[in-house]
Amino acid sequence: MAAHGTRLRPDGMILLTVAAHLLGCFTAADGWILMASSSSARKSHRIQGKGKSPPGADSEVRNLDVNPVRHPPGLLLSLFVFTFVSASYVHTMHPSVPGGDSGELITASYELGVAHPPGYPLFTMLSRLAISLFPFGSIAYRVNFLCSFFGAMAATLLFHTTFRLSGSCAAGILAAGMFSFSRLTWQWSIAAEVFSLNNLFVGVLMALAVQFDEARSAKERSKISKVGAFFCGLSLCNQHTIVLYVLCIGLWVVLRLFHQKELTLGNFLMLTLCFSGGLLPYIYLPISSYVNKARWTWGDQTTIQGFLTHLLRSEYGTFNLAKSVTGSTMSQTLIFQMTHMRTELSIVAQFLALLALLPISARQAKSSLIWLFTGMLVIYSLFFAWRANLDITKPLLLGVVERFWMQSNAVVSVLAGVGLASLASLSEKVLKNNRAVHYAEYLFALILVTYHLNGSYSTCDNSANYVVDNFARNLLSSMPLNSIILLRGDLPGNSLRYLHFCEGMRSDVSLVDQEMMTYDWYLPKMTKHLPGIVFPGNKWNPVEGVFLDGKRTFNLERFLRVNKQKETFVCIGLHEGDSTWKTSYSLWPWGSCEKLVAKDKSFIPDEWIKLTKNIYNWTEEYGQFDPVSWESVANEEMWQARMKTPFFLFHLAETEPMSADIKTPLYNYSFKLYEELVKTHETHPVNWHKNYAIACERMLRLGKMDTDQEALLSETIKHFTLYLAKETDDPQSSAISQAVHHLKDELHRLKKMKARL
Repeated sequence: MAAHGTRLRPDGMILLTVAAHLLGCFTAADGWILMASSSSARKSHRIQGKGKSPPGADSEVRNLDVNPVRHPPGLLLSLFVFTFVSASYVHTMHPSVPGGDSGELITASYELGVAHPPGYPLFTMLSRLAISLFPFGSIAYRVNFLCSFFGAMAATLLFHTTFRLSGSCAAGILAAGMFSFSRLTWQWSIAAEVFSLNNLFVGVLMALAVQFDEARSAKERSKISKVGAFFCGLSLCNQHTIVLYVLCIGLWVVLRLFHQKELTLGNFLMLTLCFSGGLLPYIYLPISSYVNKARWTWGDQTTIQGFLTHLLRSEYGTFNLAKSVTGSTMSQTLIFQMTHMRTELSIVAQFLALLALLPISARQAKSSLIWLFTGMLVIYSLFFAWRANLDITKPLLLGVVERFWMQSNAVVSVLAGVGLASLASLSEKVLKNNRAVHYAEYLFALILVTYHLNGSYSTCDNSANYVVDNFARNLLSSMPLNSIILLRGDLPGNSLRYLHFCEGMRSDVSLVDQEMMTYDWYLPKMTKHLPGIVFPGNKWNPVEGVFLDGKRTFNLERFLRVNKQKETFVCIGLHEGDSTWKTSYSLWPWGSCEKLVAKDKSFIPDEWIKLTKNIYNWTEEYGQFDPVSWESVANEEMWQARMKTPFFLFHLAETEPMSADIKTPLYNYSFKLYEELVKTHETHPVNWHKNYAIACERMLRLGKMDTDQEALLSETIKHFTLYLAKETDDPQSSAISQAVHHLKDELHRLKKMKARL
């Protein structure tokens, strides 16, 4: 989106106030560890050197930890990192509902319902709290704002972790800046999604691992391990992919306690209890399901089976991104991830991360942490590549998969920061010039972070992005009074649900989810929230019947018959498994949607053209959005909506049995509409060229006396040629090329004949 001038938002002060409090608490809890470790290090040097620091002591102390003098700058820089990142995020975040799952997550939070599996209870409750407490912006804006806060806190914790590992503020700035201002992280930290909260938990777990490693007493290790166990459980109430990090860190902590002879049965039971306490937000799911007041919710968690089905994502496929789908291979996904990481973080970051694994620094006391984080990265990447069963060669599906790579990028960023500090430490030894290396280290970190910031800003500035919001508003506004909309897909389903339930737009319209109607729980839960609609059974199924438990299924044709008093529309497309509607109904174009119309109703082309020609007010330019974005999908749908009526008229003339007197006007209407579209819009979908060329060719066949045959031949050749140049994957390319060759011969003969006359 286009960049806008800098503006100060008063709501940003809330972020700073909360962050300052949280950082103060976090630092107060562990600050004495910093002081103890560094003071003991200096004491050791004084003993060895009889009051004098040995050669290289400054460098060694730096590698050991941060001393009390350097600790305040660390805290101040933590606050600076939070302030800068949060300001950047708030300045560029979505002002309304984004695409993808955001609309559904916001609606579930607003309604206190249950989101899609595994339910995301923590995110739902925190978002509902933000909706209630934040006194500014739309409902979507408030949840976007909350996610920006999560993202800024994640950046701060990555800075904190890297700083504690390396003793270098520059290294912390590099890690936090590279991760936060990569296009991927930035994009998903300014929208109402669960990923910024997951990034925050990754930062929390890594910071606690460092704190546990630095603990100097059994009491301190016991305290930190219990806090860590609680956060491990709590993190699983959000994004389940973090479970691999939880397992790695949990096993490492247990082994460390066992090695220190501190893992008693009572201690282990207490850790288990703390972990279980972190899982308590899942109680929200059965409570919400039992109360059943949400106008939008997912699943029935009032039974153990229903709860486990939702928790384990059985409806999606447990440990898979999608059910019954075959995607890219494990090796393809790993190669894509490495290439993607190089694009997001830079090859320099990958090199520095590898450097962190080499024994080049003066101290290796934290090498266990380095290898722990490396193991987390490798195990997660391998497991996710194995289970990510989507075809990432398709831009939209790549956009789905790449979001889960942020979890890997966070670790790589920390390792890159440690690698920079190790390189600086080595340079100090070689050059014997600590000050010059110190300045160079800061300069390098700032240059790389600035590079990321500058490269991602224009792409991630969504401060004026109302694309998905406008898409949904256009769809809802176009619907007749009291109509039924049969929803299908994330884009129309989630965005329309948000506007309808959260902002109260078009309360007269009824939203019914096609896919959800095939689930046993949907109608028992939702029927009372859909007054005025008759459901002639308990579940939608193409094959009607009665089950042994008394549940009755119904097909779409019956549903339409019993609700014939209401106009019914489908957005976008109908479920392929049920074709029963075709016996009595037809689909007529209605912008991006279609209207289900009884076959006995007469179709009057003039009236339908007037009704649908300017059905939407859409001003976005074609092709301006990233193909992996939901904005691109919405824009494509709205542009293709413009040609659905001429396509329908042409298809009607081609397929329906009718006389020439009826066919000819349909072809003529289609041609005129296509011609107007192609000549009005210089940039448009590539398939318009093909459709217009075919319409021109049909007009040639009709041989009407009032048409310019030469002009039609020229237009047909021109647009078929343009289509072939832009669309190289059409299986009909060879046939189109032959047709173009033939048409050129025809045009040549026509021109020769005119010359003779």
